[in-house]
Amino acid sequence: MQSTDTHLNANHARKFSRRERSATLAFWAFVAPMVIGLTVFTLIPIVWGFLLSLSHAQNTIHVGHFIGLANYQDLLTDEQFLRSLWTVVIFALFIVPLTYVVSLSLALLVNRVGWGRPFFRTVFFLPSAVSYVVASLIWRVSLFNGLPFGFANKVISAFGVGPIAWIGTVNPPWYWLVLVTARLWLQVGFYMIIFLAGLQEIPRSVYEAAAVDGADRGWAVLRHITLPQLRNTSISVLLLNLIAAFQAFDEFYNILGGSGASVGNTALARPPLVYLYGLALSDQDFGRGTAGAFILTMLIFAVTLIQGRILGFGQAD
Repeated sequence: MQSTDTHLNANHARKFSRRERSATLAFWAFVAPMVIGLTVFTLIPIVWGFLLSLSHAQNTIHVGHFIGLANYQDLLTDEQFLRSLWTVVIFALFIVPLTYVVSLSLALLVNRVGWGRPFFRTVFFLPSAVSYVVASLIWRVSLFNGLPFGFANKVISAFGVGPIAWIGTVNPPWYWLVLVTARLWLQVGFYMIIFLAGLQEIPRSVYEAAAVDGADRGWAVLRHITLPQLRNTSISVLLLNLIAAFQAFDEFYNILGGSGASVGNTALARPPLVYLYGLALSDQDFGRGTAGAFILTMLIFAVTLIQGRILGFGQAD
């Protein structure tokens, strides 16, 4: 009897071992491509880029002549790089609160629509699928081209205002209007969808209880019920929007730079990625270029951490 039990236990152990090996093989079959992709296309470039940032990599991407933190010190004392950081801060001060207000307002309006909600949701979200490069060229060539027949100048001409060189005017800096509106149009639909999902998660019973208590359906409900219920959604939108603002490149490069008559306008508002792009690819100074990329990454991380701490990200309600 004992021999039979031992034999059954051995068979059970072998079957369990085979199932375990099959599960392990299946796991690695699914995970291995992702791990290999992350290693080859993310981890190795990050490590290689960090080593380049510690090297004198002029006209080469080979690691060799190590100079320590000299590239970081040069950039942190580089007036143009510091100015680019200030430029992206100004851009974030414009685009982050504006995107928050507009996307939340659209979400509130769409959420109150009884019929046709999928239509309006799709219409507002469609710009998010448009390429930043294409949208930037439309803003530059068609809407704000500075010519009398441009769309913006046609609109203001109806009010008796003459044509404005939107991109090249320094005083007042009308190019900020072009840059901010382009980014706003491109991303507001995406954040509207996030807010709309948050609004639909709020229990209707909360609003019904407020109505029974005599609360107005206007500002009082928005302030005391809707916004507190959207706290985590708002924090997520602000954090994502801030990170995206610090990574601005396409609209600045294609509206103020690129080619043609406006190529010299890049210096008017040049965020860090545009400056580092020119430093690394035009000047072939890959050491300083990668050092600037790591400085920007650390800055984004620090600002995001501070903002998350101020807004209470991750804390219980």
